[in-house]
Amino acid sequence: SPLDTAESLWILNLRSSDLTPRWIQLCFCLPFEKEGAERACGDAGSQCPLRVVLRPLAQQRTTTADIMSSSESFAELEQNDAVRLSWNLWPNNRIEATKAVIPFGALYTPVKHLPHMTVVPYGPVVCKACGSALNPYCETDFNAKLWICPFCHSRNHFPAHYAGVSEHNLPAELFPQFTTIEYTMTDVPPAMAPAYLFVIDTALTEDELAACRAALTRTLQNVQEYAQVGLITYGTHVQVHELGFTECAKSYVFRGSKEYSVTAVAQQLGISGAARSGPPGHAGMHGAAAAAAAAAAQQRRFILPFSDCELALSDVLDELQRDAFTTPADERPSRCTGAALQVAAGLTDAALASGKGAVRIMLFVGGPTTEGFGQVVGKELQEPIRSHKDLVKETASHYKKARKFYDTLAAQLVRQGHTLDVFACSLDQVGLAEMKMAIEATGGMVVQTDTFHNPVFRDSLARIFAKPGEPGHMGIASNATFEIIPSRDVKVAGLLGAAAPVTEKGRTAAVADSPIGMGGTTQWKLAGLDARTTLCAFFEVVAGSRGGDKPVQPAAQFYLQFLTRYLHEGGQWRCRVTTVTRGWTDGSVPGELISGFDQEAAAVITARLATFKMETEDDFDATRWLDRTLIRLSARFGEYRKDSPETFTLAPELEYYPQFMFNLRRSQFVQVFGSSPDETAYCRLYLNRETTADALTMMQPSLITYSMEAPPTPALLDVTSINPSNVLVLDSFFYVVVFHGSTVAAWRAAEYHLQPEHAAFAALLEAPKADADSILAERFPVPRIVICDQNGSQARFLLAKLNPSSTYNSEPGGMGGGSEVIMTDDVSLQVFQDHLKKLAVQS
Repeated sequence: SPLDTAESLWILNLRSSDLTPRWIQLCFCLPFEKEGAERACGDAGSQCPLRVVLRPLAQQRTTTADIMSSSESFAELEQNDAVRLSWNLWPNNRIEATKAVIPFGALYTPVKHLPHMTVVPYGPVVCKACGSALNPYCETDFNAKLWICPFCHSRNHFPAHYAGVSEHNLPAELFPQFTTIEYTMTDVPPAMAPAYLFVIDTALTEDELAACRAALTRTLQNVQEYAQVGLITYGTHVQVHELGFTECAKSYVFRGSKEYSVTAVAQQLGISGAARSGPPGHAGMHGAAAAAAAAAAQQRRFILPFSDCELALSDVLDELQRDAFTTPADERPSRCTGAALQVAAGLTDAALASGKGAVRIMLFVGGPTTEGFGQVVGKELQEPIRSHKDLVKETASHYKKARKFYDTLAAQLVRQGHTLDVFACSLDQVGLAEMKMAIEATGGMVVQTDTFHNPVFRDSLARIFAKPGEPGHMGIASNATFEIIPSRDVKVAGLLGAAAPVTEKGRTAAVADSPIGMGGTTQWKLAGLDARTTLCAFFEVVAGSRGGDKPVQPAAQFYLQFLTRYLHEGGQWRCRVTTVTRGWTDGSVPGELISGFDQEAAAVITARLATFKMETEDDFDATRWLDRTLIRLSARFGEYRKDSPETFTLAPELEYYPQFMFNLRRSQFVQVFGSSPDETAYCRLYLNRETTADALTMMQPSLITYSMEAPPTPALLDVTSINPSNVLVLDSFFYVVVFHGSTVAAWRAAEYHLQPEHAAFAALLEAPKADADSILAERFPVPRIVICDQNGSQARFLLAKLNPSSTYNSEPGGMGGGSEVIMTDDVSLQVFQDHLKKLAVQS
């Protein structure tokens, strides 16, 4: 691949056949290389146009200056290490760091597919003091066989199998381009086969239950034969089906109004005694072997390999009926979702080893919980289900108790290392707001739609079981432990995302005093994650904070290392190590600091922090907080004369940030009016787990315009982008809108696209649909597709996201030609920016 096109340098990586990885980099230079450059060894009189130069790689280092001077954008740099930082230059003392306004955060995707990442067949070499892994930024002494940790500056010896390491014989982790590397762990026991426990709601209509059953039956065709499966159904009561009993259909019934511990579930299913204590009267090795065999036999009654129970499972699904208890006309169906999940968690704990393999509890629910623990609403239809207004006024009688129940369940699932997925298919709320912690803490996935017939449900369910190489493959991993190791002058404040904190013993020196999110630790557990799961870490600058400490020199570097130990979807235990470096700068010079500002990452980090504060702080006004933060940031880094708004300008690194905040203020994450608590919880769940690009799409949707005069081009997210002769495609992550202008809709109604002489118009109609289908083919959850026309009822999906620059009270001269008029009192982006300028320049 080309390394430097100006000098025509090319890199070729060769790997020897030796078991110890040895890499050699050959740079081939054309004859017009610069004067004084190294010459190739060989015949000086050769007429060959290529010259070979051997250069040691141990001395090459990536500096912040290289990063900041690179023509690559931050999004392109993300492709190397899967890391985006809000600030890529940090103030060199704590006082200046507090003036930066935007938190120092990092968005990291632990198992993101990186095309240039190397996987090596051995484990990492770690520092004896801080636990960091050997990386390209370590100083090395090949003569003494030592390396110095850049985080704690401890001196460490190379292990015995690195005896041959030298400048010209480097292990892969010391190559400068391998700042992210993945190790295959060979010193851990093999993982067990993945397990799926299906928990199906039967308090549905016959039509809905048939659709759920059909979708699940089709999905089972993609389940691996060695995967373990189990089945639980519930309505008024909970039934655990014994798939290992082949004579007839057999199930164990649990009362839906009771609470069940793990021990109670195991005892009622008859698997606790053999699994824990073994049969009485046996001793020694023979007794242990007999106990293990008895335990395995009892556990395999309920969760067993798919190849052993495929016929039994299919028969149970085919014969699955509605809940036998009738529902009065003035009541809701009796549904004990909480008890069913509690029994499912107890079954997986008793029958499967914790942390030894991927275990997913997959809940299919079609209505609110009305029975037992986790209840969200009463059975009487006259009792309305809770709304945001009820939660604010604390008049939701069931909310706090249900939330406490699911928080306890979340702690149990995290301890077991098992994941909870929820497929909520109902026009009514099902209780996602109460289940949010149990889903998010375990890294579970959620699909929310109106019916089991919806393609959003069917396609999303099938995508979870997509195989490598198939469209929409998710790269699902499990049982991950995520750890952050910072430099001495940096501390870890906390984490926001689909994870749960791990209580540490020792290693607290790197923990910040003021936690943000899940703080007080540098390690977190992820029971489930996929290639898009992104974590948001917060940091605190402590340089110069103690009495005798001095600020760090501006030219110095600091380092961050992310270690992720996880179970790969292929069944291998792996450890991914990402080490990044950034530089210190004089924080008193705003121009230098803002040059390292990543406005896209900062917007996503701010959005995550705002939603976290909305859920955890009483009487928190998110809109006011966002406005104040933006005003302080603009006043700090903008260029202007005091009390002169017309002189206000922002640096290019900051020019789009106010627009991101404008759209965030109007989004469903902040404005909950018109949304149910379940819808809000659903949207915030994905904001807290998706990549930077996807989260930015949720906040500020992308808009593309199609016309017969020009190729597809991005359009302003503004009402003036509506043109009667164009087609628009809006991608808001959760739904994709294909919007036809009034002229295009009239031509389509006249069937011009079916006439051969109007092939260009037919292509205009097909191109947006093809692009929308490509979005649907790759995303999870599968977005809803909305095809609408200008002035149609469903055009509201587009109009709700557009900047209302033309409203009913706008001046006629300010409207764009042919644009729509939005009936709203919301301010436009221009008015928002004008007020920002006035407030930012105030004395």
